[in-house]
Amino acid sequence: MSFRTLERKVKGQKTSDGDGVKLTRVLTQDLQKRLDPFLMLDAFGSDESKDYIGGFPNHPHRGFETITYMLEGRMRHKDNAGHEGLLCSGGVQWMTAGKGVIHSEMPEQEDGRMEGFQLWLNLPSHEKMCAPSYQEFDNQSIPLHTSPEGVLVKVIAGAFLGTQGAVQRKATAPIYLDCHFPNHDVKLFTIDLLRTYNAFVYVYDGTLSLVSDKGEEALDQGEMAILKNDGDQLCLSSSRKAKAIVIGGQALGEPIAQYGPFVMNTQQELMQAVRDFQQGLF
Repeated sequence: MSFRTLERKVKGQKTSDGDGVKLTRVLTQDLQKRLDPFLMLDAFGSDESKDYIGGFPNHPHRGFETITYMLEGRMRHKDNAGHEGLLCSGGVQWMTAGKGVIHSEMPEQEDGRMEGFQLWLNLPSHEKMCAPSYQEFDNQSIPLHTSPEGVLVKVIAGAFLGTQGAVQRKATAPIYLDCHFPNHDVKLFTIDLLRTYNAFVYVYDGTLSLVSDKGEEALDQGEMAILKNDGDQLCLSSSRKAKAIVIGGQALGEPIAQYGPFVMNTQQELMQAVRDFQQGLF
């Protein structure tokens, strides 16, 4: 077994989306090929209601999946397929847009903290026009595993040390782990990764170190570490409480054609997606 090494560290870009929701875009469009099958990662978090109260009114998607992980707060989902749900602290919404869905994500709170992530996961070409679907998991429904070192891992997708996650996907086989490090030294915390997986770590609370044969690389809060495809384990260490998400998956190796909320394989397919949306066919 060998440890993955650091390829580069990325600081997210401050931006806004929806009706003025302030967020940090961590995985940007220029990284899509490098981190295939992942298309985007947004981190949001604020105690100021003006930063999130506008929410995300009705908007379309086609050709990929959105995974919303709510660390804190309440967000209501509605879509034109008749699905509706309330995503609360610790919960996950996994939506497969497939051939097309129109949905909204609106805060169901007027004050307090709202914090979480939205990840976009690509679909293989043969699944892009599948029927839309929607899954929601509350905090209690997401499997937990405590490592021998005392790290609590929420297994959202994939598996960790034999604990199967809430969601499994065949083509991209993603892992999505939320790792909570205890308030004491953790020298070596390892996660198995296939060498073919593109993977990254995003620290959202505290600091961690990426450990490899080349030494240690400090990862500060708000930094994403893109991992080289040079090992079959990720190794992290900590000296105090910290939290990070670890995400990896099998690259599709297919062309990516994106126009806003539509992600297909060719420009012709994108043009068709826009026409279908304009003609009310989603």
